[in-house]
Amino acid sequence: MFLTRLIYVSTLCESCDAKALDDILDISRDHNKQSHLTGLLSHNQKYFLQCIEGSRDAVNHTYNHILNDHRHNNVTILYYKEIDSRQFGDWSMGDIPQSSLTELLNLQFSASNQFNPYEMSGESAYQMLLELKQNLPSE
Repeated sequence: MFLTRLIYVSTLCESCDAKALDDILDISRDHNKQSHLTGLLSHNQKYFLQCIEGSRDAVNHTYNHILNDHRHNNVTILYYKEIDSRQFGDWSMGDIPQSSLTELLNLQFSASNQFNPYEMSGESAYQMLLELKQNLPSE
């Protein structure tokens, strides 16, 4: 089965608080381990930017689940590509919340230092996630 990389952005529902975010991460990590998916998530209190890597079937199945999850709104694919190898294979789901440290990366890969991944190209989103992974220890 071909390896695939999917990067999507979504807007979190207004009722999503820190506990809901922790629940999403815990469930995602368990699911991803079972499905042999890897990836990285960058987020703030409003937006998700997530990369998922794995078999085409597992990536597509997971994306369809996200589309039907009421906690995600305006789910949009920024990048979808068959790949030869994983770039985020160290994590079932690495997590990098937005902070003052990520503002410079936002400015490097988008039009402002504010995190709004809807304003990024797929390639810019991918390059930003590659930069962010440098600051995340392996699981």
